[in-house]
Amino acid sequence: MHYALNLRTFFYSHYFHLGLRFAAGLVGVTLVTLQFAGMATAMTVCIGALCTALMDMPSPLRHKFNEMSASVLLCSAVTLLISLCGPVRWLLMTMLVLVSFMACMMVVYGKKSMPLQLATLFIMTMSMEHDMTARESFIHAGLFTLGAVTYLGYSMAVSWLLRHRIKQQVLAEALFELAAYIDIKADFYDTRYNLSEQFNKLVRHQSLLADRQQASRDLILRSHQDSKDAIVVQVHVCMLDLYELILSTHTDYAQLRAHLADSPVLKTLHDLAWKAARDIESAAYAITRKRASYQHVNYDAELAAVEDELRALQRKVDEGKPAQEALAVLRAQRNKIKAILHMIGQLHLASQKAYDSTPFWSDADMGPFLSQQKYEFKMILSHLRWDSPIFRFSLRVAMAISVGLLVGAHLPYAAHSYWIVLTIVIILKPSFSMTRQRRSDRIVGTVIGCVITALIIRYLNYPAAILAFLILSTVATPTFIYLRYRYAAITVSVMILLQMHLLAPGNHNLIVERLVDTIIGAAVATAFSFVLANWEYQSLPRLIRQVLDANLRYMQAAFDLLQGKGRDDFAYRIERKRLMDSLAALSAALVRMLDEPASKQRAVEDINLFIVQNYLLVAHVAALRAILRRHGAELPAAAVNAKLRDSHRDVVAILVAALAQHGHPGANTSVDRAPAAGGDGERAAPAVPWSGWPLVQRRIRLLQADAAKIIVHSEAIVRDVA
Repeated sequence: MHYALNLRTFFYSHYFHLGLRFAAGLVGVTLVTLQFAGMATAMTVCIGALCTALMDMPSPLRHKFNEMSASVLLCSAVTLLISLCGPVRWLLMTMLVLVSFMACMMVVYGKKSMPLQLATLFIMTMSMEHDMTARESFIHAGLFTLGAVTYLGYSMAVSWLLRHRIKQQVLAEALFELAAYIDIKADFYDTRYNLSEQFNKLVRHQSLLADRQQASRDLILRSHQDSKDAIVVQVHVCMLDLYELILSTHTDYAQLRAHLADSPVLKTLHDLAWKAARDIESAAYAITRKRASYQHVNYDAELAAVEDELRALQRKVDEGKPAQEALAVLRAQRNKIKAILHMIGQLHLASQKAYDSTPFWSDADMGPFLSQQKYEFKMILSHLRWDSPIFRFSLRVAMAISVGLLVGAHLPYAAHSYWIVLTIVIILKPSFSMTRQRRSDRIVGTVIGCVITALIIRYLNYPAAILAFLILSTVATPTFIYLRYRYAAITVSVMILLQMHLLAPGNHNLIVERLVDTIIGAAVATAFSFVLANWEYQSLPRLIRQVLDANLRYMQAAFDLLQGKGRDDFAYRIERKRLMDSLAALSAALVRMLDEPASKQRAVEDINLFIVQNYLLVAHVAALRAILRRHGAELPAAAVNAKLRDSHRDVVAILVAALAQHGHPGANTSVDRAPAAGGDGERAAPAVPWSGWPLVQRRIRLLQADAAKIIVHSEAIVRDVA
């Protein structure tokens, strides 16, 4: 379950606060307008505020102002344009198709442009039913702009006052997702769960976790106002360090299960991981409540049980029984878990201290860690080509809207074409899987919303009750729109139908008409989801090249750090983030492909294993870092660095070969590409009198073995996709 759907955390999440801000702004703008004008004027002003509110998301203040200002300008222009074209039917139809096409082309700017696209298409559909003179059109657009600007000012003022609170909420969300990540890791110790399925689940969740961590970076690392901001910076850094330690806990779980299947220690390890997840959740919960976090979870019993098992295994080894491997694996896991528990303690401490500065970023450029976006018109022009998925999506939407308008014009009842068009633009998304999910949520949500509205009108048809349900649905709609769209579809149906009932109380067919329009719109959107479709397998070569290229750069930064060539781990953190982002993008594409028709799926198993192997390379590097830190005393730098150089050369050779399979020589990566010699991972590896030497050797063998598997899966993907 998503953390924000739990009542304990729901009311402290930024989703609920967004709903409150959204509803207070819309209701406030409407009530103030009603003091000076009639209901029709108030609704126009309210819709202007609503379109701007769609862009009201957690974001740095400067970015929020730019994004919401773009919404005000663009939506106001569309309102005026469509209103002016209203009296001329053929011109209106032409403009609707053109505006739809251009709005969909804005998807080139990425995920942040999606709400702006929706706002543009929403106001286009709301304006298409008006039949105004030129003078009335300008007045209507002016009132719309007034509402939009008013909400912009209100939202910026509230966001400025709550800027630190929003940072806390977004940071807490990332921590909750990290706890969920550990819960998945805990089940690796439970023999009831299949290891392959758990790996798949883990990698899928890593995509979501990467997204939440990036949202946290974008808010927290851009500005530093006071000591309170310094606290969230330090907690954020501890969270990222903790994440790397969690990555380092990867081991040969099949071997661990085989050696310890009859021992209760597996259950103990599971319980330790489960408790660690609850410990992180307690820190996240404290942050959402604006409190310092304190550690209340006790791990002593579980740690003592692990120590007892280690002593029992040591006795078996002393007696000559074959338990050496089990002892080594369990001891390594014990050490890693202790490091994680220590870092969780540091996470709690970071929330308690008052910091005067943030040395983590005092002399560093945070730009590489942050989302960078340029809104240049030439980006749209560069996608005006037939092979562009965004261009094809824009054509698809324009054609679907044309058909929706045509169908609406020939319905036997008093049709409202704008509802059909609105349903189409809400359902039809760039990918088939998103369209399929949105269609299901829209239909189910609309049916439930219609039933709820019918019951309200039938049994609670009192002004006070209807107003209460209106306010409740206005709060719930933005709360769930990014959390569970099906819930948002229910509440938005209730909200709009109740508003229409207040404006036209005598229309007894209102609910049935809206339901029919929704089904028609969903049918049209479904049909056109197959027209000029962009199937996920077509983007796989590009995404895989990005992963391999990012992994090459990551390995360079990682081995430089392991060999002590850099003064800090800043470059390593940057490359790790880029690799994780590329893996998250590939994983998301795989998940979407699984929702597509079976005939459009390619190399599913090999892509999944390719993702897992690249993920394991990150885990092995994190484990090497942990080993070198834990056994830093009397480190034989020359021998270890020689071993690391050989391993780096082998891994780079493998990744370059995999890139070559995808038609990319990897020439842009500044790494040493000397050919691998040997490849067994054991050359130039005499015995070294150092406690960490066997662990380093073993981890490097695992690293090279998993890197070699990338070649196999990469070759299979090339063959299947081609």
